[in-house]
Amino acid sequence: MEAPLNTEFSLDPPAPNPAQRRYWVGPRHLAGDDGRLYDTVADTLAGLGWTTLTIVRGRQEPDEEPEDRQVLRSTHLHLSPDMLRWAQWVLADEPFHLGGLPIAWQVSARQDTSSSLARWSAYFTPDLPGEVLADFLTTLDAHDQSATPLGDPGPVLDAVTAHGWIRDIDQPSTTAIDPTFATHISLSEIPPLIQDADPRILTGGVDEPGLAGWQAWSEPVLGEGCLWAASFSASVPHDLVAAFASSLSSTAPVLRDVLPNSTRERLLRAPAT
Repeated sequence: MEAPLNTEFSLDPPAPNPAQRRYWVGPRHLAGDDGRLYDTVADTLAGLGWTTLTIVRGRQEPDEEPEDRQVLRSTHLHLSPDMLRWAQWVLADEPFHLGGLPIAWQVSARQDTSSSLARWSAYFTPDLPGEVLADFLTTLDAHDQSATPLGDPGPVLDAVTAHGWIRDIDQPSTTAIDPTFATHISLSEIPPLIQDADPRILTGGVDEPGLAGWQAWSEPVLGEGCLWAASFSASVPHDLVAAFASSLSSTAPVLRDVLPNSTRERLLRAPAT
């Protein structure tokens, strides 16, 4: 749905109707997750027929009532019908950090059900727009060879430049940035702890460059931290990353109740009716 965007609308209109405090905003990559990253993705996966499992780990003292048990960790795992793909909400599970932010979702795929190891994994922090991750997972669900690293990396940058992003002048074949210079996508060395089944990840020398995978991040104000970050391991098919990139750079506005503090003044917005 398209909506006209205007920077002059107040974020706090005087009318008391809560519906009037909702806004169509853009650009999408600066819009945040509306505080609903789990719900947006979980609803998408439920609509695709994925199974949801909740794994609770805790501690229960002798003679303690079940409702008094101390829950230490709780993980929500979503499995595709063929059991080859899964998405795990790990924010409450003491995740590691990416770009200084905790991982919220980890998405993985394997080649067959006889192996418990993921062929590749992708990681997403809070404040990534939920629509982007939902589009990525919808493409993953329809992908016949989601565990096979197929394709040319070119379509990833083609997807964002089609929406007005700019190729990096020094690395035009691997890196692009949005017109406001806040958000980047780059085929570069994957960060530590990113899981991938490519054996080269274990055999590289200390002084040798590591495996490359697609990395994306938004840093609205240089030096003041990232709004969100995403990391794709080396074996993620490029066409899946292209779907992510196309949704991330889309010019269609998204509906928001909550705007990130770091970008609210940079967002175009129009009241939702």
